Amino acid sequence: MIFISNTISLNDSEVDISAIRAQGAGGQNVNKVSSAIHLRFDIHTSSLSDEHKQRLLDSKDSRITKEGVFVLKAQQFRTQERNKIDAIERLQSFITKATHVNKTRRPTKPSRNAKRKRVDQKTQRGKTKALRGKVDF
Repeated sequence: MIFISNTISLNDSEVDISAIRAQGAGGQNVNKVSSAIHLRFDIHTSSLSDEHKQRLLDSKDSRITKEGVFVLKAQQFRTQERNKIDAIERLQSFITKATHVNKTRRPTKPSRNAKRKRVDQKTQRGKTKALRGKVDF
């Protein structure tokens, strides 16, 4: 079970994880060991609510294919286990960001006291500047 938040969780069967060979330099071991992880998550067939599915599909992420499959490749670490953990954490953060709803902004007004203080400060500043003018003898 993969826990995303208090209300959202995924079954392990919804996420397809396979080991592949990592790219890049790695010496003698790179051609023998499959340490990178290829994670596939089909958004349409997942157990998420329709609203969450739509938010995920509407996100402008290049890792989502036209068929609605989220594809992730984790090859940052040397071991397969650590790359698997990294891939699942990245999936969790992706779903968390996509399903997060911001609070609606409520416009506020400054209080009467705040307006009065602002005007008093402007008046005081104006008096200070007026004293800097030329002096008549």
